[in-house]
Amino acid sequence: MATNEVTPATATDAIRYTLWQLVLYFLRLGAMGFGGPVALVGYMRRDLVEQRGWITEADYKEGLALAQLAPGPMAAQTAIYLGYVHYRILGATLAGIAFVLPSFCMVVVLGWAYSQFGGLSWMQAVFYGVGAAVIGIIAISAHKLTTKCIGKDKLLWAIFLVLASVTVITESEIAWLFLAAGVVTWLWRAPPKRWSGGGLAALPVDMAQTGSFMATLDWSLLTQIGVFFAKAGAFVFGSGLAIVPFLYGGVVTEHHWLNEKQFVDAVAVAMITPGPVVITVGFIGYLVAGFPGACVAALATFLPCYLFTIIPAPYFKKYGKLPAIVAFVDGVTAAAVGAITGSVIVIAKRSIVDVPTAVIALLTVAILWRYKKLQEPVVVVSAALIGLILYPLTHP
Repeated sequence: MATNEVTPATATDAIRYTLWQLVLYFLRLGAMGFGGPVALVGYMRRDLVEQRGWITEADYKEGLALAQLAPGPMAAQTAIYLGYVHYRILGATLAGIAFVLPSFCMVVVLGWAYSQFGGLSWMQAVFYGVGAAVIGIIAISAHKLTTKCIGKDKLLWAIFLVLASVTVITESEIAWLFLAAGVVTWLWRAPPKRWSGGGLAALPVDMAQTGSFMATLDWSLLTQIGVFFAKAGAFVFGSGLAIVPFLYGGVVTEHHWLNEKQFVDAVAVAMITPGPVVITVGFIGYLVAGFPGACVAALATFLPCYLFTIIPAPYFKKYGKLPAIVAFVDGVTAAAVGAITGSVIVIAKRSIVDVPTAVIALLTVAILWRYKKLQEPVVVVSAALIGLILYPLTHP
């Protein structure tokens, strides 16, 4: 049944998995994958490229590069692209839904509990331990991505270091630098024989601006939620926490849907639940307008990133083996890994706040380095229990 869905472009490849095996994998990753986008894309490489051999290294790098070039959450876009590789739009759709659905259900349940019981006081204690452990998890993932994707290429190392430094200094990911890294690598490795334009011009960069002619209409609350979160998904570059400042400006400052404490709790929920960090939009949507609000917020956020992945994907697949495109993708990948590594430091500054959290982070790195087959959820649950014990002692 699965072979009927393979297009002629991939019919000659030996596909080692069925569509439903891939869907089940992303369901499991969405339900048990902790650590945010850095860790999640690392798990995808470890599981699908190295251990199972379902996805080639080239296809993985193309997916990671596209996820960095297009706006939206990086981990979700990478999952969607990997679903597209052999099973096209159906695979991309089912992989994306499977990846997001488990964590969406979790944040809806937490949103219900939060609304019913007037806040979750234990959340800060859990996040105290989990937030520190997550730093260790993503540090290990960033190290693995760096060693596997950069290699010994001096140009890629230079790009990596520049992007890591810029990310640490600015605490943001600058989209045009990813493009610049790709172009520099392309010109260095495979310069065009004649300067006639074209080439990389077909790669997706921008998206249509949302019209303002309907701004004066009296929209319903759900429509307002849909429009706001669609903008969040369509116009925010970067991974995971990059969307948080945008959400804060709209949810707290502009629309006054949540207060400061509720917003901080929403971010904490995203960090202590598995799956993509951006799923915090489901929690926020629930607090604003119940279950319909959660559904609208999640759909509006993830639909743009889905479209920005499947629309350019055929071009990546068709032209991805050309030397110029290979060089461009290598440059963007090096920039992405550099930005990912820099984001570890940025997030660490917010999660490591005292000696106990520093110790938890270092212990996490040491344990995962020593016991390479240890499952990350075990580490996260242990860190949560430690947080519940230590937080009352350190914050009387």
